[in-house]
Amino acid sequence: MTQPPENDDYFEEGRRLFAGPCEFIFASARPDDLPPAGPPEIAFAGRSNVGKSSLLNALTNRKTLARVSNTPGRTQQLNFFAMGVGANGGERLRLVDMPGYGYAAVGKEKIASWTRLMQDYLRGRATLARVFILVDGRRGVRDVDEEMFDLLDRSAVSYQIVLTKYDELKVSERAPMVEATRAALSRRPAAYPELVFTSSHSGEGIAQLRASIVQLLHERNA
Repeated sequence: MTQPPENDDYFEEGRRLFAGPCEFIFASARPDDLPPAGPPEIAFAGRSNVGKSSLLNALTNRKTLARVSNTPGRTQQLNFFAMGVGANGGERLRLVDMPGYGYAAVGKEKIASWTRLMQDYLRGRATLARVFILVDGRRGVRDVDEEMFDLLDRSAVSYQIVLTKYDELKVSERAPMVEATRAALSRRPAAYPELVFTSSHSGEGIAQLRASIVQLLHERNA
């Protein structure tokens, strides 16, 4: 269905990394209020209510790292989390939880403010290694996702698609969804070609996503 990282050691390294310390360190509501650049950053974005908070909680083996809400638009800022914090206080990785895009139960002015924040962050953050875009695996790529892809392509920021809600699809629906998503990305210059299909409920694909992040860290350090 999707191609896993080639090195099996990445799975164990990913398990250990995400089982270790993970600390909330900063929240940014304005482009001029970002934390100082540090280790590589992995950002997570997606349409409002796509299951981003649930995925972050599953990824880090925590129940409340990211708040889960049935109200779209709950994440209203860039939230930074330090991963792999050692005894000397150093970080190996930062996770960045981005505001959900698309529909949100707030006014247009607030949505425009979030959009500017995301645009400025994406265009000016040298430590940003990749953005993982969550797409509802039941519904596939939507117009609002395509708009986010356009922004990332223009910003020359590498991004990879994570299809969510794997457990809610029939077996016969999974492969066609993967192929349709790949087709939507086929001419996207900044899109990473491989997909990860996940379920926060069953844990499907979570180990693969962790391993993909570890592989990216190794590639940046090579």
